Amino acid sequence: MLCLILLLAITGYSLASDQPCTDLGGHCQDDSNKCSGSYYSGKCSGSTTRRCCTRTAVEHDTGDCSNVKIISRDSWGARRPRSTSTIHSPVPDFFIHHTEGGACTSFSACISQMKGIQNYHMDDSNHRWSDIGYSFLVGEDGKIYEGRGWNRVGAHTQGYNSRGLAASFMGSFMTHAPNSAALNAVKELIQCGISKGKISHSYALFGHRDVGSTDCPGTALYNVIKAWARFHAHSPK
Repeated sequence: MLCLILLLAITGYSLASDQPCTDLGGHCQDDSNKCSGSYYSGKCSGSTTRRCCTRTAVEHDTGDCSNVKIISRDSWGARRPRSTSTIHSPVPDFFIHHTEGGACTSFSACISQMKGIQNYHMDDSNHRWSDIGYSFLVGEDGKIYEGRGWNRVGAHTQGYNSRGLAASFMGSFMTHAPNSAALNAVKELIQCGISKGKISHSYALFGHRDVGSTDCPGTALYNVIKAWARFHAHSPK
């Protein structure tokens, strides 16, 4: 016990100051690290980057718009980005992707996918990006999951990251389309972005394949979005 007290004194932390995190059933760590559940601010001693990581995740909406549920980064336990760059709003373009990985139909499954995608984008030797690449991701639970969000330049559509936001459907949609809950969530996300001044009223909608040599967002999904408002089958100028 004496050794623990000395260690806490040296590091500047105390058991009492971390108690709010302990009360949540969590532990304090630097938020650049992976979290098994959700992150909470103001529950730990020391630096503002030392935050409470809970064992299980709790659904917290960003509250951006009433017509769509956007799960916050803290809620799904996102790691802190290594760096950020602000995007100019409103953006003229919106891009649709798919992750080509596993699909998800529940909150617990979708946050597991989110953590895996972020770790892959940040840690894989072929990427080493500063954060998860997409602006937003969507699960077949009908929820939007905050990636880089409205205000940050993404790493989703090479050559167009600084002029557009992107939503990526979690799953592979070459032979079948996402369910209606996921499709409607992205439509509402776009309308939310327009109402917040993040997406231009005259925006152009593209599939990833319209601007790059890729089959993304999958043929079945691409055939769906071709019927959406403001779809353009040619590259933005």
